[in-house]
Amino acid sequence: RENSSENILSSANRLLLHEGRLMLAESTRLLDVYLFLFDDFLLITKIKRNKKKYGGSDTSLIPVCPSLTPELQSFIREGGFCTVLDQPIPLDRLILKDVEPI
Repeated sequence: RENSSENILSSANRLLLHEGRLMLAESTRLLDVYLFLFDDFLLITKIKRNKKKYGGSDTSLIPVCPSLTPELQSFIREGGFCTVLDQPIPLDRLILKDVEPI
């Protein structure tokens, strides 16, 4: 989307520390999300699957950023994409707690 956060990842000084899929418990349902942990904030994105495949049967020709994990590259080639779920969470305002599995 075109908005003021479109350049959120453009800082040359920002480092991507970790990324990966997670199930987020949201009131009465579970959301399939993809997290990006940078050295200054946590970005939570919602995983969406495009119902249409790109350009026929050969999806290997879709350009994908080589710095992404193989899992995310594969997901994008299958027509998936991530949308930002909420504002990034600054790490100095983030509290982590261990919880028992549901």
